[in-house]
Amino acid sequence: MSQLVRMFLVVFVVAFGLMYATVYLNSSEGYSGSNTLTVYNWGDYVDPELIERFEQETGIKVIYQTFDSNEAMMTKIKQGGTTYDVAIPSEYAVSKMKEEKSLREIDHSLLPNLKHIDSSFMGLAFDPKNTYSVPYFWGTVGIVFHPDLVGDLTFESWDDLWDKSLRNKVFLLDGAREVMGMGLNSLGYSLNDTNEAHLQEALAKLAKLTPNVKAIVGDEIKMLIANEEAAAGLVWSGDASEIMSENEELDYVVPKEGSNLWFDNMVIPKTARNLEGAHKFINFMLDPEVAAQNAEYVGYSTPNKDALAFLPEEISGDKRFYPDKELTERLEVYNNLGPRMLSHYNELFLEFKMHRK
Repeated sequence: MSQLVRMFLVVFVVAFGLMYATVYLNSSEGYSGSNTLTVYNWGDYVDPELIERFEQETGIKVIYQTFDSNEAMMTKIKQGGTTYDVAIPSEYAVSKMKEEKSLREIDHSLLPNLKHIDSSFMGLAFDPKNTYSVPYFWGTVGIVFHPDLVGDLTFESWDDLWDKSLRNKVFLLDGAREVMGMGLNSLGYSLNDTNEAHLQEALAKLAKLTPNVKAIVGDEIKMLIANEEAAAGLVWSGDASEIMSENEELDYVVPKEGSNLWFDNMVIPKTARNLEGAHKFINFMLDPEVAAQNAEYVGYSTPNKDALAFLPEEISGDKRFYPDKELTERLEVYNNLGPRMLSHYNELFLEFKMHRK
C-alpha cells in the first residue's frame, strides 16, 4: 500500500509540475487566462497573419483550434471541457445551438464595425435579429470542372454529372447534406425535403451516379481536382476558388435547378470566459480591410460590403463567387432538420456510400 501511495505522489508531483510550467511559460510571454482567446474554426479558414496582427494590437493570445464538421464542433462545445470563446458554425448549426442554449447573446454596442455588413446578409431566418451570430463568409455549392476533360458538358444542369462519359471521373464532397441535397435538387425537390418518398427517389438516383464517382473525399478534394485526378467535382464555392487559383483551366458553375446558399457565422459559445476578448476579435474581423485580406486568403465570399473596395476586381467582380440575385434567389439555405431527420439523412448517405462498394 505504501508503494501505491508513493506512486500516486510521484504522479501528482509530475502533473502539478507540468501545470505550473505551462502557467509560467504563458505568464513569461505576458499571457494569462484573462488575456487569452480560444477560437474554434474550420481548417485553414482564416489568414494566419490576421491572427498575429490581432495579438499584436490587443495583447490577447489566440489559441486557434479547428474542426471538420458542424456536428463535431457542436458536440465538442456541448460536452464542455475545452472553453471556446469564439466559434464559426454554419447557419443551421446556429439554429440548433440556439435551441440547445449553447450560445451567448452578442452585444452589438461592442461591434461598431457591424455597420460594414451588407444588410442582405443580416436578419436571416436562422437568427432574425442577429442576437447570437454575425456573418463571416458565405458561398454556394456547385460543380468545378475541367472543360477539356468533359466534352460538351456545361453542368448547367445537375444531370450532367450522370453522363456516361464521366465514368470514374467525378469526386464528391463527403457531406450528407451536400450529396443528398444534390440528389433532391436534380429531381426538382428542395434540399430540405423530408418527404420519405422524395428522399428514396433521390437515393435511387444517386445510386445510378455510382459508376461515375471516383471517390468521396474531404479536404483533399482541392488538391486532387487541381491535379486533374478527376474531370469534375461537387464542391463548396470557396474550395472551387482555391482549386482554380492552382489550375486556371478549371471552371465553376451552380446548376440551374438550384443548390445550397450557405452562411458561416461568428458566435460566442455559452461557456466562453473571455467575453470582452471575443467581442474584440469579432469586431476586428469585421473591419473592411481585415475582411478583404481574409477573403483573398481563404477564397470564400465576404458579406462585408465595404471590404469589396479593397479586393482586386477579378475577385469582387467574379459572378461565379459573387453572383447576382437572379442566381441567389434560386438557392436555398439549409434548414435545421432536427436530430431525427438529420440522422436519417446521414443514414441514407451512408447507404449510398456502401452501395458504391
